Amino acid sequence: MTVAEIAEKLNMEIITCEANAGREVKGIYICDLLSWVMSHANEDDLWITVLTNLNTVAVAVLANVACVVIPEEITVENDTLSKAEEEGVIMLKSSMQAAEICVKVNELL
Repeated sequence: MTVAEIAEKLNMEIITCEANAGREVKGIYICDLLSWVMSHANEDDLWITVLTNLNTVAVAVLANVACVVIPEEITVENDTLSKAEEEGVIMLKSSMQAAEICVKVNELL
């Protein structure tokens, strides 16, 4: 299933790189410890995190995740959004809590 399909089905807002939202999602990863994500997330995972700083984009690139989902309508800094656009990182925003996102995405995959 693609990022765009997941976003549509779960009423998530694509906030960066909507043009890349045709990327396939193959798994889910939830973590807020960036060093842990770098060493444990799989390529093409949908990564759920509350972190919204520039380092989040760098880790998304290094781990080659399909997208980054920010739960609970957390505001993402403008610098982070700009860097995500520059690096081609798809970011989504959701009103759901991380656990709920995980369960619902898992049902779709």
